[in-house]
Amino acid sequence: MKVIGNQRLFGGEQIRIEHPSETLQCIMRFSLYLPQGMAANAEVPVVYWLSGLTCNDENFSTKAGAQRVAAELGMALVIADTSPRGAAVPDADSYDMGQGAGFYVNATQAPWKAHYRMYDYITQELPHFVQAHFPVTDQKAISGHSMGGHGALVIATRNPTHYSSVTAFAPIVNPMACRWGQKALTQYLGDDRSEWAQYDSVELIREHGLSLPLLVDQGTADEFLAEQLLTENLSAVLEERADARIRYQEGYDHSYYFIASFIEEHLRFHAKYLMA
Repeated sequence: MKVIGNQRLFGGEQIRIEHPSETLQCIMRFSLYLPQGMAANAEVPVVYWLSGLTCNDENFSTKAGAQRVAAELGMALVIADTSPRGAAVPDADSYDMGQGAGFYVNATQAPWKAHYRMYDYITQELPHFVQAHFPVTDQKAISGHSMGGHGALVIATRNPTHYSSVTAFAPIVNPMACRWGQKALTQYLGDDRSEWAQYDSVELIREHGLSLPLLVDQGTADEFLAEQLLTENLSAVLEERADARIRYQEGYDHSYYFIASFIEEHLRFHAKYLMA
């Protein structure tokens, strides 16, 4: 492990870490916020954040303003990168494939399958690494934005005993039915649509339900809402869930201004279940 950045923030530490990933076969980076008091080895729960297309681990840490609330609540934030990185890692010319666009799947198709195993990295390697090196508990929640919201919903639905709660901002909820998802799933998983369903939150919830508390915020002025995000499809499979809330926020777009406006409510939502 190599610490490549460390700033004091709201009494805690904002750290950027580089480490070799066996799962992804490359050097990976992630950001971590530890609230005040970690020097005394007081273990705290963790919220994992998954970012969207074209982002890396620094977008959320510098734009969302989440650390002030995390410091107050006594929780750590782990902010993952969105894909494997490096000269030896396959990439694509378009922003919605390759580096910066891992879609949180385990790829099975060439040239992606050797490196693009973000599902295993997020669900297994990264939390094991964090718990081995930092004083955190095994209590975890998960959240994300856009492609990262897709990842958070899929991971929470498939691993309900690993997380206390899940939230998302403008998530891609039904990738099998939108252009972004169809392109990525075809490239990473091949043409068999039955393989795609394991990474589609609408299909997963329709088949298996969702047992975790859920909060989703979606801006009504989001340019991607109608054709890519398909929030109404998620609403349809959650109609009878009292602890699953989907909120449409009037006039908000897809940007980090939107995330910054509501991240405090999301972290307080997670705290109710992490601290229970």
